[in-house]
Amino acid sequence: MQTHVTTHQAEEDARNEDILIYLNGQIVPKAQAVVSVYDSGFMLGDGIWEGLRLYDGTWAFLDDHFDRLFEASKAIDLDIGMTRDALILALLETQKANGMTTDAHARLMITRGLKTRPFQHPSLSQSGPTITIIMEHSRPNMPRPIRLATVPHLRGLPMTQDPKLNSHSKLNCILACIAAEKAGADEGLMLDINGFVNTTNACNFFIVRKGEVWTSTGDYCMNGITRQKVIDLCRANDIPCFERNYSLVDTYGADEAFLTGTFGAQTPVAMIDGRQIGTGDMGPVTKKLRGLYKDLIAKECA
Repeated sequence: MQTHVTTHQAEEDARNEDILIYLNGQIVPKAQAVVSVYDSGFMLGDGIWEGLRLYDGTWAFLDDHFDRLFEASKAIDLDIGMTRDALILALLETQKANGMTTDAHARLMITRGLKTRPFQHPSLSQSGPTITIIMEHSRPNMPRPIRLATVPHLRGLPMTQDPKLNSHSKLNCILACIAAEKAGADEGLMLDINGFVNTTNACNFFIVRKGEVWTSTGDYCMNGITRQKVIDLCRANDIPCFERNYSLVDTYGADEAFLTGTFGAQTPVAMIDGRQIGTGDMGPVTKKLRGLYKDLIAKECA
């Protein structure tokens, strides 16, 4: 039986045992980077985050990530308590402290801070926010294309929990991932409330049919920065690309399928619900988009 892989699978790197982590204005060893059990993030999942990737000394699409972060903070009425420039400086100082130049991944997390009592009302968060940056040496290591299984967990309506929001409340996606693993797959393919194909539990999802690239309408999916870059690359390079509703029937008959995300960029999909997609390996359109994205990163980080 094949072992599970994940879309965030990286090579083992012994240097990660000694990383330094930013926590509330200080850069501390990993063992000292701890928060209280009264923290809003631990207690309630009350927080927001961004994942960023370092290429050749530059954090790719930094402005896009920080735009999304500050928009999220406004959406959940969380006062970050730092200017955009100060937060970027914290990221760069953490990078410098760790001596990282490339192949690094940062997770910037902000919670509403310490609660005075263990209940949900935001007025009880009177000491905050809590701001941390975990930065790791991280080179993707995908031994094979990903296998997906459709799960019953949905990407829901924005009045329940808007899927566009990068929040700490990830239980729905975790349950989707568990369901997929129990079905023998690596990740869960999630539908929207109308039964159309949407995203996986961790990444945005694309298929290729007869040279056309399809992805969801965007109404119920994660507000993926890599997703948008792929759409933009298609349009700039005369690759037909559609944001549309499509079904599992369309998906099973696809010539190719791939996932997008900050960590893995474009990850090929071999199988969905036991059905092989195309040749079961990376297809020509996915390969072309990978090359175009690599060129875009090189230009971004020049």
